[in-house]
Amino acid sequence: MTTNIFLVRHAHSTYTPEELKRPLSEKGLKDADIVKKLLIEENIENVISSPYLRAVQTVEGLASALGEDIHIFNEFKERKLTEGAASDFEEAIRKVWEDPSFSWEGGESNKVAQQRGVRGIKTVLEKYENKNVVIGTHGNIMVLIMNYFDEKYGFEFWKKLAMPDIFRLSFKDNKLVDCKRIWKDT
Repeated sequence: MTTNIFLVRHAHSTYTPEELKRPLSEKGLKDADIVKKLLIEENIENVISSPYLRAVQTVEGLASALGEDIHIFNEFKERKLTEGAASDFEEAIRKVWEDPSFSWEGGESNKVAQQRGVRGIKTVLEKYENKNVVIGTHGNIMVLIMNYFDEKYGFEFWKKLAMPDIFRLSFKDNKLVDCKRIWKDT
């Protein structure tokens, strides 16, 4: 039997400095409806999300259509890059990918964030074995999780992600056997 985990990077959000409560933009809300329509065809049995509003909003239409509650897992929240805003975001993110143990002041290294995300995936694999599960999450933590299972998913891959983006990770005996992009906003 196979456990399929659909990692859903949140749709476009309206910027606010408050990470936890940043909502989807008008475009993001429309795209969340497309996410629902695509994933309803995948026989989803459980819906999980990061606690961040934009991730929850991206999968809540699906959960509602399925009559399921959204289970919040803190392990799937976005990685904290630095305390406050980075003066040069691109350079800050590049540095943590070049040196997985490096962290900016008040932030998480790739290694620490990846361990958190993988801990969440392992919990999902144990709790929802042989099920189809959606996880609403964020781009950086999503790629760090994927990178744990296959190193080809790295910084350059992350730069090409869209909002939203969906990948199906298929596991047998807790080993990744397939990874397929389901949909990418263009």
